[in-house]
Amino acid sequence: MKIVRGINFIEGSREEELPNFESNFPYIASRVELNQYEEDSIPWHWHKSVEVFYVEQGNLEYRTPNGHYIFPQGSGGMVNSNVLHTTKPKEDNTVQLIHIFDPSFIGGETGNIIVKKYIMPIITSGELDMIPLYSNNLEQKEILDLIRNAFNLSEKEFGYELKLRERLTEIWLSLFKVSFSVIEKKKTSTRANDRIKLMMVYVHENFADKITVSDLAKVGYISERDCFRVFQECLHMTPIEYITNYRLQKACYMLVHSKDTISAISQECGLGSSSFFGKTFREHMGMTPMEYRKNGGIVIYKGIKKIFYSLKLQYDDNQEQNISFMKG
Repeated sequence: MKIVRGINFIEGSREEELPNFESNFPYIASRVELNQYEEDSIPWHWHKSVEVFYVEQGNLEYRTPNGHYIFPQGSGGMVNSNVLHTTKPKEDNTVQLIHIFDPSFIGGETGNIIVKKYIMPIITSGELDMIPLYSNNLEQKEILDLIRNAFNLSEKEFGYELKLRERLTEIWLSLFKVSFSVIEKKKTSTRANDRIKLMMVYVHENFADKITVSDLAKVGYISERDCFRVFQECLHMTPIEYITNYRLQKACYMLVHSKDTISAISQECGLGSSSFFGKTFREHMGMTPMEYRKNGGIVIYKGIKKIFYSLKLQYDDNQEQNISFMKG
């Protein structure tokens, strides 16, 4: 099991890049030590794989475009494929155990009876963003025990891959049973998740150019009014705030990793004139772009040093990987 203290994104999107996730063995087991993250929450992201988790210690908050969930110690759940989500520890030393796997690992080739009968009804359900599980419910507690015990398997154990698939299959079948009641309780929009992802990707691909709320609304196939509503409901900020935050993230990275002038960086990041860039940067970062560059990307925020342009993703096997980070 790998110890994770950060998150990596695929270039130009909020899709998480999963290290060491191979097509011939699409599975990762992770121990996420949330108190080790540079920021106080994990940014909005999604992944094509399914996420099944157990809160080993502390208290954890999950948000999706369709809901808000609190998971105390001993609880857990499943985040469905391609669902945008963010997490935030509500207590110090919160630890989360996560299985991330492609459903093909248990279902086999696309189109077979297992995939059609047991996999597709879950991963194609627009209403099923998450299945929360709590230990005070006997049926759900049994599933939580299955999730927790699956982490006890050792990669060195004889037949590890087959035993793992067997346990994940048992977990999936149990989740399949409870999914129907979860779907019935859903009353929120099922399209917000796809719409916000389309608009986020548009920002990531066009941040250097002028972007209006009208542009985003067209990409998301919604009105400008609904565009504001979706951003507030999903990301708790306005479209303009999101655009500005993303541009500043790019500017922070360039200030540290390039020798371009302040004026050039301002233009390349869509932040206009150098004077406007300086004003906006100071409002968000508490210092000028030049001061940020001289400090190597480190700012003092409420007495705590924080690095905004990049983080390190570290594993227990001493591998390291640079990752981008968006403030907010």
